[in-house]
Amino acid sequence: MEGIAGYFTALGLSTAAGLNAYIPLLTIGLLNRYTDLIHLPAPWDNLGDPLVLGIVGVVGVADFIGDKVPIVDHVLHVIGLAVAPVVGGLLALASASAFDLEPGVTAGLGIAAALATQVGRTAARPVSTAMTGGGGNPVVSLGEDGVSGALAVTAVAWPAVAAVLAAVVLVAVFVLWRKWRNFRSRFQTRDRSVGPGFVG
Repeated sequence: MEGIAGYFTALGLSTAAGLNAYIPLLTIGLLNRYTDLIHLPAPWDNLGDPLVLGIVGVVGVADFIGDKVPIVDHVLHVIGLAVAPVVGGLLALASASAFDLEPGVTAGLGIAAALATQVGRTAARPVSTAMTGGGGNPVVSLGEDGVSGALAVTAVAWPAVAAVLAAVVLVAVFVLWRKWRNFRSRFQTRDRSVGPGFVG
């Protein structure tokens, strides 16, 4: 049963990384350092090192602020397509070490969950920009940060609940991705139909 809980923890943390890569890193490091909720064996216990926490915190604050600024947020999301799966994989491997799980399977789960979530939020943000002129982006970003934090804490404290929340997030991400594809195809169709009129 503990093994299943470990996979749930890995899923929750990596899904949280897809929404904000730095919040679950900080969360797992702080919980390992200051609580008994999780114990990370070496070398993963370095996530709780003050220097590591400080670096992640500084980068995380910069990302937190930048993600509230239209255009800057899109750039950060493109960068996140590389960062999120790496962090998701690292958090999954840390969970595998803490719960004695199969590292390869756990890392694959973490990378896939983080990448899928990051792709979904990257696809959804242009829709928010187009519909609100960028004004709704900070609200969307705050929502992502809040869900990321809730998932990160829940993944350690209540793994089964985190698995359910992660599933909900992944389904929502898939729905948003589909909506983005439909949104983009409508604009492309409109551009093709309008374009020849200007030429003639």
